[in-house]
Amino acid sequence: MKQIYAALGGVLLSTSAVLGWTLDGDASAISYVSIKNAETAEPNLLPGLTGMIADDGAAQIDIALSSVETYIDIRNERMQEHLFKVATYPIASLSAQLDMAQFADMAAGATMDVEFPVTVASNGQEASYDVMAAVTRVGDDRVAVSSRQPVILYADELGYAEGLATLQEIAGLDSIQLAVPVSFTLVFDNN
Repeated sequence: MKQIYAALGGVLLSTSAVLGWTLDGDASAISYVSIKNAETAEPNLLPGLTGMIADDGAAQIDIALSSVETYIDIRNERMQEHLFKVATYPIASLSAQLDMAQFADMAAGATMDVEFPVTVASNGQEASYDVMAAVTRVGDDRVAVSSRQPVILYADELGYAEGLATLQEIAGLDSIQLAVPVSFTLVFDNN
């Protein structure tokens, strides 16, 4: 379910220019939707992001899994303990290699659609996802990257099926979907 991280990785890939870019954690977040009992959809947020894009296009975003926000305190605690296992795996990472040349001539206010692969490392496992994003040059030294469509992550690909089963049992639910739609907004500043 927390494969949302992958989506986040995709966002950071799209930063634009030359010297390297740093993620503005206060302006950035990854969100996902969990679906329980086949018909109840609930929005969730992963705001604890740090990251950068190097001038060679190597992009890395780290997600502090303890930052998960489900808007219910006890659920946050259960997610941290039983799903993300933050005591053992406190961070999920997104990585990608970007072609920075394609962004070099973007004017302030311009938007470009890009597609790129992102690798998500979490829970001691890795999975890759294709991300479609819109990169907007907000200013000379600021870029916003947002998902054009949700990235569908599968909890079992990152070893989260057992944790979801535990959460399902604790909450007395009939089901929690393994497929998780993830969206993101990432903002980067030129160093």
